[in-house]
Amino acid sequence: MTRATRSRIAAVEITPVAFEDPPLLNVVGVHQPYALRAIVRVRTDSGSVGLGETYADETHLARLAAVAKAVVGTDVFDLNALWRATVDALGASTGGGGASFGGMLELGSAVATVYSPFEVACLDVQGRETGRPVSDLLGGAVRDTVPFSAYLFYKWARHPGRPDDDWGEALTPDQLVDQAKRMVTAYGFEAIKLKGGVLPPADEVEAMRALREAFPDHRLRIDPNGAWTVDTSVKVAAELADVIEYLEDPTPGIDGMAAVARETDLPLATNMCVIAFEHLEPAVRANAVGVVLSDHHLWGGLQRSRLLAGICDTFGLGLSMHSNSHLGISLAAMTHLAAATPNLTYACDTHYPWKTEDVVKPGVLDFVGGAVAVPTTPGLGVDLDEDALGALHEQYLSCGIRRREDTVYMQSVQPAFEPNTARW
Repeated sequence: MTRATRSRIAAVEITPVAFEDPPLLNVVGVHQPYALRAIVRVRTDSGSVGLGETYADETHLARLAAVAKAVVGTDVFDLNALWRATVDALGASTGGGGASFGGMLELGSAVATVYSPFEVACLDVQGRETGRPVSDLLGGAVRDTVPFSAYLFYKWARHPGRPDDDWGEALTPDQLVDQAKRMVTAYGFEAIKLKGGVLPPADEVEAMRALREAFPDHRLRIDPNGAWTVDTSVKVAAELADVIEYLEDPTPGIDGMAAVARETDLPLATNMCVIAFEHLEPAVRANAVGVVLSDHHLWGGLQRSRLLAGICDTFGLGLSMHSNSHLGISLAAMTHLAAATPNLTYACDTHYPWKTEDVVKPGVLDFVGGAVAVPTTPGLGVDLDEDALGALHEQYLSCGIRRREDTVYMQSVQPAFEPNTARW
């Protein structure tokens, strides 16, 4: 295919969807009954369709709509032009500005996050038109399967006013061990992560020790999302030094993480203080982190995530992968990216076992032995289930949720609640 005959973007469709989410607890509150995502479909003048997935709060949807208009006519192989169109559209149409996700992640610029689903969709088209999986377009798969970790949460038994969900309550060490046993049995995970920052640190240390006793050979990690002070973080790091493989975001900020790092040999990981390229230099200079959790939704797509991997490799930083509540298109993109990133050696995070609804046809993204086989068919390797997409869009329209507000939802149940950031 010559450059003159390459496909160009003819139209973009953006479909917000809502899917059921359990009452999972975290540092800023509790998950709402529905999680929101936006499905991006890029249609080309040659008839190809590429898929992307991203956040779906109202501000983000407006930015996506602005870029969707601006990229029409762009060569799907010209990702630099796609980036320029995104920059121009956000500057002219929406004023650019920063981005905030879930009350925990703050970006100074929205460009990378808005660009990401369009880039993924274009890579999907490139793969479909060249007959190659996306992992080939990223340099080639270095592993045939990608390991993921069980993602445990403290949780209520039910959303207020609703019946108990299938997972039940998890507020004690024994209940978390039961949750982990169910996940490991169902999916074969060999790594386990606990979302902390919910209970006092001593309680969460007890939970991690209970998990270690129940799973003596599993790799363990905990992420309190900056709920602890520096002193508490140092203390917990010492208490869990023989239990966990890394400690993720125990305290807020690069300076706080650096202060903890000076007092422990336990690797510190982050998806809060290093979530954009401008954060890397100060973090490296301060020796603040040992492991960066990549996330193509935040870092600007799959190719820019490979750039992040190269920088981490240069400075001797470990690499893992962050997850937010997501559907199958994101899981497919995550799997291709992890497969083609040699130094991504930690099991990736995923919320996938918590979901009960999806927009992709089943049978491709199955967990076996805690890992997902890398799709080898062209593009991302997944196809939309149009009926499911329509049903989840109708659910978006009817559920009334238009942005993620964990704190607001928690305060509707516990009016005195305040986020636990640096609380303990």
